[in-house]
Amino acid sequence: MTGSDGRARGRVSRRRRSRVQETSPAAPPHRDAADSVTYGMRIAAAWSWRLLLVGGVLAVVIFLIFQLRFIIIPILVAVLLGALLVPFSLFLQRHGWPRWSAILVALVSAFAVVGGLLTLGIMQIVRGFGDLAAQSLEAWEQLKALLLASPLHVTEAQLNDLVDQVFASAQQDSSILLSGALSAGSTLGHFLAGLLLAIFATVFVLIDGRGIWNWIVGVFPRRARAAVDGAGNAGWATLQNFVKVQVLVAAIDAVGIGLGAFFLGVPLALPIGILVFLGSFIPIVGAVVTGALAVFVALVYNGWVIALIMLGIVLLVQQVEGHILQPLIMGTAVKVHPLGVVVAVATGSLLAGIPGALFAVPVAAVTNVMINYIAGGSWKLAPGPSVEEAHSPLWRTVPQRPGYQRGE
Repeated sequence: MTGSDGRARGRVSRRRRSRVQETSPAAPPHRDAADSVTYGMRIAAAWSWRLLLVGGVLAVVIFLIFQLRFIIIPILVAVLLGALLVPFSLFLQRHGWPRWSAILVALVSAFAVVGGLLTLGIMQIVRGFGDLAAQSLEAWEQLKALLLASPLHVTEAQLNDLVDQVFASAQQDSSILLSGALSAGSTLGHFLAGLLLAIFATVFVLIDGRGIWNWIVGVFPRRARAAVDGAGNAGWATLQNFVKVQVLVAAIDAVGIGLGAFFLGVPLALPIGILVFLGSFIPIVGAVVTGALAVFVALVYNGWVIALIMLGIVLLVQQVEGHILQPLIMGTAVKVHPLGVVVAVATGSLLAGIPGALFAVPVAAVTNVMINYIAGGSWKLAPGPSVEEAHSPLWRTVPQRPGYQRGE
């Protein structure tokens, strides 16, 4: 009896304690400091450190490129020349030419065309430089006399100050563009070394370009080779299209502006066409500078009426290029928005001067295509290049350690 009463009292006391715990307020749980951060702030922080990491990597890459500019710029020139000459060499080989002769003809033809244009243009400019300088001074004196006699009440001191400011501003702006060229070849030795390196690299791109690329792909892990190889092939096709289309667009610009200057009777029409052709390889900047030069020569020699007509021809050719040639031809080859082209050229010229403006668009186009290819995921269905494919005859001459296989 006593035992049953004790058990009954125990059950009653436990019920009372449970009712007291149910009615009493619960103690607040312990919260970590990270729990108080909102979801939006976590997203912002995640994006922030990733962007900082990407920015840091890009800064290191740009720093290394700047430090190795004497090597990087000739290599990039060789890649551009290779993108132009490899299809020509393969075309000759498909039509029965021996491989060595096709490569030799491709190289000789490229250097003959570029050297011939530069030699012809420089000779014409040197011949007419004295006359151009004299005509420029005479035109300036006429303009100054007209301004002094105008109702604008302009004094000669104000005109001289204006000329000094224009020259100072031109020197300051041109130093940004010329700094890249001077840094790439500040001495004759640097220029000659870069030229020899560009020629040497171009020869090897023509001889064994695929073998070199397979060697680069073999450096990556096996699981990444398919993505790297596919992205590289897509980027190479885009670069080839860009170079071919850029040559076509530059030729159309040169013929249009050169013929306009010839029929208007503007002197130095041939050098103007050559400069337009060479300057068109630098998007936006080259067209503006060469077009302004054509208008200036027309103004100095032929007066303001012919200069206005020349300006109209330059604008017409550039509008045809910007609204017809670029969307229909260049748009399919580069696949970069025009705003992206402007930003790329401005950034490249700011960082590396003329070389930066020259390589900005092809680098942006190739990078864009390669990133889109990898992000698309189509490389997952394509097998990567085998180790045997990566061993070209050129790389078999490189001694290896016993038992070592490249790419493992």
